[in-house]
Amino acid sequence: MENVNEPYKISVVIPCFNEEAAIEAIYNATLKAALPAGCEIEFVFVDDGSKDGTLDELRKLAAKDGRVHYISFSRNFGKEAALLAGLRWSRGAYTVTLDADGQDPPSLIPQMLEAVSSGVYECAGTRRTTRKGEPAARSFFARLFYALMGKITEVDVVDGARDFRLMNKKYRDAVLSLPERNRFSKGVFPWVGFKIKWFEYENIERTAGATKWSFWKLFLYSIDGITAFSSKPLAVASFIGVLLFFISAAFIVFIAVRRLAYGDPVAGWASTACIVLFCSGFQLFTIGVLGQYLAKVYTEVKQRPHYIIKETR
Repeated sequence: MENVNEPYKISVVIPCFNEEAAIEAIYNATLKAALPAGCEIEFVFVDDGSKDGTLDELRKLAAKDGRVHYISFSRNFGKEAALLAGLRWSRGAYTVTLDADGQDPPSLIPQMLEAVSSGVYECAGTRRTTRKGEPAARSFFARLFYALMGKITEVDVVDGARDFRLMNKKYRDAVLSLPERNRFSKGVFPWVGFKIKWFEYENIERTAGATKWSFWKLFLYSIDGITAFSSKPLAVASFIGVLLFFISAAFIVFIAVRRLAYGDPVAGWASTACIVLFCSGFQLFTIGVLGQYLAKVYTEVKQRPHYIIKETR
């Protein structure tokens, strides 16, 4: 067992964005988890600039239970910023991160705690084995994303990995030591290394409310993840550029030889237009790839804070 002073405290970090209807449910479900006797728990809710009654619910919960704390942002800064704020605030020997929507089962926390407190693992992670209830197209592209991340990055991004994790202080401090502003937790967590014990479960429907992640938002999030942990898109763009150069050079030689040998005029404006459009499209694609990396550098150089806190308790 790890050398932890009893009763050891677990900090439960829960990011919230317009989760008014789900807060009490996730609070009660976490309290029902069969934690070891004498194991103290604290809740750290992070209100990510919600526009509904989320903050009011957190105020009520904090007034009723002294173990409940909350951080409220001045506006919506995103889930990554909310996770970071919660990890910075947590004071427990162990920290749990989970979503407020009820799709992460708190009943797994005792098993996760047992694995990490044994000293064999620094972190316990969770992954979904099924995507039942999700649209087929969304599931397909999600699996494609994980497969792509596995091929082009050096971090082990597990298919179906959730942000539902339990970590010891060493692991938490390692995650917090990364100062970058372009954060992608699914890459940050495996990047810091250490031994991780994985727990699997089937997909669980939300307890209340609707998902805040549209297909477009997930697509942009995946682009952020790829560019945050891999420079291979730049290499691919360069390779295709060189390949197109040699192909075009070969066509120029072919056309010149044909003209000299047969006096055949170069005809076909349609094929020429297609080639021009293809090359122009590829150039714009390459500029877009460069722009993604340049935008990240721009964000880092400005050194703006990850979030601004409006209210805490």
